[in-house]
Order: sequence, then structure tokens, then C-alpha cells
Amino acid sequence: MKFVHILIILTALIASGCAQTTRVLQSNEAEEYITTGLSSRDFEQAADEAVQSMLSSGAVAPVNGKKNILVISNILNDTMQRIDTDQLVKKIRIALLQSGSVKTTTAIGLNGSEDKMNDAYGQLARSKKINKSTLKKQSLTAPNMSLSGKILQRNNRTSKGDQLIEYYFQLTLTDLSDGLAIWEGETPIRKLADKDSVSW
Repeated sequence: MKFVHILIILTALIASGCAQTTRVLQSNEAEEYITTGLSSRDFEQAADEAVQSMLSSGAVAPVNGKKNILVISNILNDTMQRIDTDQLVKKIRIALLQSGSVKTTTAIGLNGSEDKMNDAYGQLARSKKINKSTLKKQSLTAPNMSLSGKILQRNNRTSKGDQLIEYYFQLTLTDLSDGLAIWEGETPIRKLADKDSVSW
């Protein structure tokens, strides 16, 4: 009986000694690790390239000193992964806002307000609890341009038997006054992996 207890304890000690530990990576250290799936670094690259291209093309430049109002349309995920496309959208929005060329609306969108407080604020006039003298009339600004896009994934075998994983970040900026695309961009990200690697 003692032998069984000793064997269980030894097995537990060996297992705990072999177990990998989890640690937080520093930003510069994280760049050493490449995944077959999409990482935050991939989203940063795609967002940076898209923003720089938009700014250098002049597509989002203010007209007569007036900033453009951008609304985010749909960004489709056509990859094998469950990803939140807001990760890409948020990086683009932050960079465009910081550029001083664009404002983004959170009151108008395909699925209603992004910030639901916009809707709630519009209902305050009906509330008896609100001091009406503190309430400003709500006047929403309509967007004049829309950003839409798609993230694609293609997996192929190379002649050496490895796996080539390709991601394409495709974005389109549309002038809502006439429905014409005023800018389009595509950022490809390619990864070469072992044939047995999975990318989802």
C-alpha cells in the first residue's frame, strides 16, 4: 500500500516538473513568436498599412477644413478562425482619429448605434426625472464615408510539402454621397508552416 502512495506522489512530482509555465511576454519579446493563425501583430500590420495608404492617397483629407465623418460598415471574416474583426477596425479608427483628418460616428451603423447611450440620450426628453434645462437637443451628424471589407484565408501546399497560409485584408472606403469607392487596399500576410500545423 505504501508503495502505491509513493508511486502516486512520484508521478505527480514528475508531471508538475515537466509542466510548462505560462508567462507574460514583453512587447519586443512577443515579436519572436509567430503563429499560424492571425496574431495582434498581423492586425497591427494590416491596420498600419491601410491607414498610411488612405492618408497618403488623400482620400480622407479634410475638405475646406471640414473633417470627414466615417461609419464602419461590415468587415467579413472569411477565415477558418473565430476572430473579432473589431480588433482590426479599432486600430484603424484610432489611427485615423489621431491623424486629425477623420471623425467616426458611434451613433449610426448597420446594427444601430455602436454606443447605445446615443439612443438612450434621445429618450431622456420623455423622462420626468430629467431636468429639461440640462438637456441639449440631440442632433446627430450623418457620415459621408463608409469603411467595409473582408479578411480572407487561403491554405496551400508547397512543392516541398510545407503549408503556405495566406491572409488577405481587403478594405474599401466608399463616398456615401454617390456610392463610389474612393480608396481600396489589400494587405497580404503569408506564413510558411509545417504540413501538420493548424491555423484555426
